[in-house]
Amino acid sequence: MSQSPTADRRGAACVGLTLEWQVMNGAVSLPLDLTELAFAASGDALVRRTVLPNGARVLSERVPGARSATVGFWVTVGSRDETGADAAHSASFGSTHFLEHLLFKGTPSRSTLEIAVSFDAVGGEHNAATSKEYTCYYAKVQDKDLPMAVEVIGDMITSSLIDPDEFDNERQVILEELAMADDDPADAASEQLYRSVLSGHPLGRPIGGDPAAIRAATRDGVWQHYRATHRPEHLVIAAAGAVDHDRLVADVTAALARGGFADEAAPAPRRPVAPAELGYRPAVVTIQRPVEQVNLFLGVPGLVATDERRTALAVLNSVLGGGMSSRLFQEIREKRGLAYSVYSFAAGFADAGLFGVYAGCAPHKAPQVVELARDELARIAEYGITGEELRRAVGQLSGGSALALEDSDTRMTRLGRAEITMGEFADLDETLRRLALVSAADVQALAAEFAAVTPTLAAVGDVAADDFAGVGLR
Repeated sequence: MSQSPTADRRGAACVGLTLEWQVMNGAVSLPLDLTELAFAASGDALVRRTVLPNGARVLSERVPGARSATVGFWVTVGSRDETGADAAHSASFGSTHFLEHLLFKGTPSRSTLEIAVSFDAVGGEHNAATSKEYTCYYAKVQDKDLPMAVEVIGDMITSSLIDPDEFDNERQVILEELAMADDDPADAASEQLYRSVLSGHPLGRPIGGDPAAIRAATRDGVWQHYRATHRPEHLVIAAAGAVDHDRLVADVTAALARGGFADEAAPAPRRPVAPAELGYRPAVVTIQRPVEQVNLFLGVPGLVATDERRTALAVLNSVLGGGMSSRLFQEIREKRGLAYSVYSFAAGFADAGLFGVYAGCAPHKAPQVVELARDELARIAEYGITGEELRRAVGQLSGGSALALEDSDTRMTRLGRAEITMGEFADLDETLRRLALVSAADVQALAAEFAAVTPTLAAVGDVAADDFAGVGLR
């Protein structure tokens, strides 16, 4: 990797209390066998990382002038890791999301209400999110309340009761959540797209499972999944804002020790990043619904999260459908009035990815919208993008990256993803440097790769598969 032009970029391996600073590359590697690491990031932020003897990893980004902090306890297990069974060390589909709900339902030392009151009483925010590759339990509080947040979330992670009565109650809540999502045509179409494009891969399954799996899930099965996966070697604790790293490490160590997480272990290995063999075959999937609009997605396999072309992908996404000046917005909405909402998107995981387009339109306009979306991608693949489009996309992405980092939630999430998925930390300066290196040729080559693949279409509304035969999809 080339040397970063940022003169004050420094990193250090830490031994005891001694830091030996040396000039680092723009992106800082995060080896699992390095127990201490510290480096300066853009904006005079200080990033530090400690691997605890029990295998848990603690990362912090201290931001000058901040008075609040966001902390997240990340579990490196997501819906893709479920096996569909209730045997020991396995999980029925939806178990990870089930746990996201259940960990708020009490421990031996705190009731459900007491967990909620802990944060409400200090004006804090707390929540959790399950993804296909990890789960995060997080809170945003004033700096003085960060030790409390670490203690409470640590208690939830290590010592949740998974009470049988609460389990049955939360089963009903999750069924309502799944029903709500299925009632949303866009959500239903999105699930169909992932299921089809990533067919046969665990990433293609819905994060929350399906109603049949949730009704069949047992408390014992979910409990076994909890005890097997919510272990220190699978934990990444990330905090950003007004954070003292040494205090954070001490608080995390104490919270995990109280929950019995004191045995020595090595961090769990990161997921393999070699692209999976998907055996992709395009499909047209339609679901008849008596709604006014058709919600449709077009998608093809995309890039894995660590692919070096991911910055070029961000630029392609911006030009094609990333804003009001994008080609899709201008061609489909502004010039022709065919849709209110239209955009492109990209999702990257450890060993697979997806690139696609969304639009919501009247049923009789759906074939034309699909044709126009494919034409715009094909046009970039054949003729490339203009210098003005490249400058505008880089400006949009650069500004968006800078503005997002005004929020400690975004910084905390960046730390977690860097540790879990990327294996490296790239700050704003490095992000901008990488964006500046993207060329129009890079974008065109990626567009050509995607345009050469017949997309999968998932649509929910008053349409049928035959409606799209005239635009080359069947």
